[in-house]
Amino acid sequence: MRFLRHFAVRCMLIAVSLALSAEISHAQKSKYACSEPNPASLCTASNTCGSASESCSVDVKRSSNSASATPSIQHAKGNSTFCVKAGTTVVWKSDTKHQGFIVDMGPHSPFSTDDIIGGADKSVTVIAKTPGCYSVGACLSGAIYGMCGNGTAELVVVQ
Repeated sequence: MRFLRHFAVRCMLIAVSLALSAEISHAQKSKYACSEPNPASLCTASNTCGSASESCSVDVKRSSNSASATPSIQHAKGNSTFCVKAGTTVVWKSDTKHQGFIVDMGPHSPFSTDDIIGGADKSVTVIAKTPGCYSVGACLSGAIYGMCGNGTAELVVVQ
């Protein structure tokens, strides 16, 4: 009887540890697209913005004490991973009045410019050129006591 109880407890512990490791593995895979072995495989019709004939508009806005970049995709959330095809025109803008922004693509940009600086009165239009996965750092002035409030999305440019 004692043996069966120990055996059942061990089986239960093994099952719980396997379930937890599968959940942790799934969470690690979905946390950052750019750390995936093939980020382009994450691109679907529901998270791809624009096309060769239609531009992708990205609204950079303040969200409490940070910034967010939201692509013009139905049901898109701020700072989520989104995809564009190489050759797509991307328009960075802010729909918030009197709002300026800076978008930093990191050390390598898929666009012809490294930093995108614009605002409510000045949208910035660029064309996605270089396929790859990029961290999009959006910054809005005045978000935190006059400092810059940051937000980060991930952009996957596919061929």
